[in-house]
Amino acid sequence: MSNYPTPHIDATPEDFAPTVLMPGDPLRSRFIAENFMEGARLVNNVRGVQGYTGLYKGRPVSVMASGMGQPSIGIYAYELFNYFGVENIIRVGSCGSLCKDLHVKDVILAMGACTNGNFASQYELPGTFSPIADFKLLTAAAECCEKAGVRYRVGNIFSSDVFYNDAGSTLKWTKMGVLGIEMESAALYCTAARAGKRALSICAVSDSLVADEYMTAAEREKGLTDMIGVALETALKI
Repeated sequence: MSNYPTPHIDATPEDFAPTVLMPGDPLRSRFIAENFMEGARLVNNVRGVQGYTGLYKGRPVSVMASGMGQPSIGIYAYELFNYFGVENIIRVGSCGSLCKDLHVKDVILAMGACTNGNFASQYELPGTFSPIADFKLLTAAAECCEKAGVRYRVGNIFSSDVFYNDAGSTLKWTKMGVLGIEMESAALYCTAARAGKRALSICAVSDSLVADEYMTAAEREKGLTDMIGVALETALKI
């Protein structure tokens, strides 16, 4: 008995490439498909979460949105890994800088993901799990950044379960060397680890929590081309 289509993905394993780029925004998914891929076709549109498969430099690659937050990416990553045969998910998202020397459009390669969320509690581990990226994907992405001349940092990112934090404690993570804040990476890394698959979060800085820098919503959707290029070139290396 097949496990597809699922309640969230109306497709078959043949519809997806082994590597899926995963932005949060469905419109960014469409933008990547239309501007970076050849022959891209829509393979999923359940709940407006658009997924496409096409070619990048002759290699099949897919892109599908995750929605916002750890519960949402946890659903889509779980189904892609466990039901649709996907081997690699590369998150291509935006983040807020927690570091004074990281500016708008700079790229963070998330080696690890701290979180204030409770996603990993489902595994009932006798301790604290540290969600980390796949080393092969991470090193490939760093090489692609170097080759393309993209400003980047490798390090920890913070996956928050809240956007508007009433406690106002976000900057405390800066003291521990955390580079940026977003809302998905920790759940993606947990899900990949449990499935025995590979994952990496590549995040472009869209605004700063320590300086007066920010992108508009339109710039976030279409202006993160360096990050997208790095992710696609990374997909060619695996």
